Amino acid sequence: MLIDSHCHLNYKGLVEDQANVLDRSRAAGVDLMLNIATRESEWDAVLDTAVRESDVWATVGIHPHEADEHPHVDTAKLIERAAHPRVVGIGETGLDYYYDHSDRKRQQKSFRSHIAACRETGLPLIVHTRDAEEDTIRIMREEMEQGAYCGVIHCFTASGVFADAAMALGFYISISGIVTFKNARDLQETAARLPLDRLLVETDSPFLAPVPHRGKPCEPAYVADTARFLASLRGESVEQLAAATSANFRTLFAKVA
Repeated sequence: MLIDSHCHLNYKGLVEDQANVLDRSRAAGVDLMLNIATRESEWDAVLDTAVRESDVWATVGIHPHEADEHPHVDTAKLIERAAHPRVVGIGETGLDYYYDHSDRKRQQKSFRSHIAACRETGLPLIVHTRDAEEDTIRIMREEMEQGAYCGVIHCFTASGVFADAAMALGFYISISGIVTFKNARDLQETAARLPLDRLLVETDSPFLAPVPHRGKPCEPAYVADTARFLASLRGESVEQLAAATSANFRTLFAKVA
């Protein structure tokens, strides 16, 4: 059985057909799905899905793209909402300097607020980073000095050096369907050498459908395609990869029943 460690079931492209999306995921062998929040206005819907579906869990967080619009979402607000029994993580959060949809200083402040919430609740952090490796790892290291916390670098596309630095802080690395793309040579090299006990798999659906589903809305069922490719890349069986990544997920997201 597989776990999709990062999906957006309430995003356009999935939410209109959510019941069938979930049925197809279960048929594909997906045991659990983590439904990720990116803005406050969707927290209730993300949580409602997790309450309704026993194999779906939820997070609360503010994506770095949304930092400008959410100055009021501080550590206290995150902690308050994370108390719900179906909320098992904080995020996604982080830094995105590729699009710069929000001011970089506001992104950094929001990122630190999320980390503080993780430290207080003991829940893991879900980190998005794009074109911001230096500041991301700097902030993670500075905050780790203030007190330990855990988490995952989601939809990993950064450098091997960044992967090593994140793992040195105890973080997991989550691989998405991007690894199946022909032009993802650097990512494939990194993914092939990651320790099995630090590895997760995800879809980031409805985005980034893996081969052979390119051009379609991605959905959690497609994590099976990513897992097959990744297992072959690493010289492991799909069963071995599935068992390890599922165990890793449950270790990191310990609140999952």
